[in-house]
Amino acid sequence: MIRVLIADDETLMRAGIRLILENDPEITVVAEASDGRQAVELTLKHAVDVALLDIRMPGGDGLKAAEQIASRVSVVMLTTFGEDSYVAQALKVGATGFLLKDTPPQELINAVRKAARGEPILAPQITKRLIEKHLLAPNDGSDARRKIDALTDTERNVLRLVGEGLSNTEIGEQLFMATGTVKAHISRILPKLECANRVQAAIVAHDAGLTRS
Repeated sequence: MIRVLIADDETLMRAGIRLILENDPEITVVAEASDGRQAVELTLKHAVDVALLDIRMPGGDGLKAAEQIASRVSVVMLTTFGEDSYVAQALKVGATGFLLKDTPPQELINAVRKAARGEPILAPQITKRLIEKHLLAPNDGSDARRKIDALTDTERNVLRLVGEGLSNTEIGEQLFMATGTVKAHISRILPKLECANRVQAAIVAHDAGLTRS
């Protein structure tokens, strides 16, 4: 079972998300929080796999909560605000992804499943803006190249495919590895790159020139 925490200050929103997620027999909502502070407390109390956090909540917002729990669980920011600044902040504090609240039900379920596997989630309507903004920012790639110097050849190959957006299963198929082996490689790659998640690692892969795009 994928154990989920929902944090939103609107009771009806929490109820709606719970109803959608629990239509999937492999997902269970183990806790609900009305603010960021409560989200942190409940995450520490329950064995949570994925935390869905609203950006703006009284008593501590979702970004502050994400910063405290992203090392323990996969965090997906769920909000009505699609501004680039929120996306950048969410990824910086270690969030796995970012979805808008009008995300269709099946996409929300799929996102939770991906987050539980440690894969990045970004709403399609904001991904393009985020990438364009990043590509236009001045960056000679020297810092990224310095970071990947610490990787083995195998780890570089794994990172290259992470940067191209492949899942653990797809990476395993390309490199003839078990999915668990790919996951183990990524768990070693992230601290070497000083990254909190796959999204940040993918950016390093791009900046270092590992990807084809």
